[in-house]
Amino acid sequence: MRCKDIGADVLDIAETMIPTDALKYDPVDFELTPQQQLWQSTLLQFQDRLRVEQALQDVLFKAAMKGPPPAPLSNEDDSFSRSACRIHGHVYVNKVAGNFHITVGKSIPHPRGHAHLSAFISDDSYNFSHRIDHLSFGEAIPGIINPLDGIEKVTPVASHMFQYFITIVPTKLNTHKLSADTHQFSVTEQERVINHVLGSHGISGIFMKYDISSLMVKVTEHHMPLWRFLIRLCGIIGGIFSTTGMLHSALGFLVDVICCRFRMGSYKHLKDVPVVQLTNSETLIPTVDNDQQ
Repeated sequence: MRCKDIGADVLDIAETMIPTDALKYDPVDFELTPQQQLWQSTLLQFQDRLRVEQALQDVLFKAAMKGPPPAPLSNEDDSFSRSACRIHGHVYVNKVAGNFHITVGKSIPHPRGHAHLSAFISDDSYNFSHRIDHLSFGEAIPGIINPLDGIEKVTPVASHMFQYFITIVPTKLNTHKLSADTHQFSVTEQERVINHVLGSHGISGIFMKYDISSLMVKVTEHHMPLWRFLIRLCGIIGGIFSTTGMLHSALGFLVDVICCRFRMGSYKHLKDVPVVQLTNSETLIPTVDNDQQ
């Protein structure tokens, strides 16, 4: 879609329309160059790794890279059609539930909320296929990869609604590298084709409904001093030697008991057998006295 045909704004639960003047609209081409495809595939590989990672610090911090994720490469080649629009910037919102949406037509203020001028835009001139390079809440922290970074949705239908239900959890990080107030969030996705004839009503566009949790998560990183580590290491080594000595003594005792039983059994068997004693009898050879003969 062209930038002049779409509008992005934020409306919270208190019917307050958040100014989005800080958002910028840049005409771009939706197709990626080889360099951009490499950046996209690298980011998706990080996302797949983080979904299965079980280490607590990686799950909480999502610190898969040593630095911030690189920005997507811009395409300055004039040969491209630039039929798409890139929306980027920062928006300050209230700490209440709200709805950030991108839909057909520029938004205008209204006493009961707001409206979008979409009456003069034909249905075949827009398409809400999109790619999210980065979306975060709170202070930007280097190395953080959020759940929606690198997500791409493509649809051939013009009347298509994409919904993202976001639950935000305020988080305080205190590590040996940084101390910051950030926000984790989880996402539930839903999409459907708008067809009023079949009863699927709604407005075509991209809707991000966010809700901020009343709970806060505080993550503090503690390091064990070297002296405490050495004491624990000595205790472990001493325990190993003590356990080995006890096992050796117990094994020796069992061997002695078993061997003694075998010996006692052999002695008992010998008592049942008649014992024949042989003694050497001395045969006296009489001596002949020559004088008597």
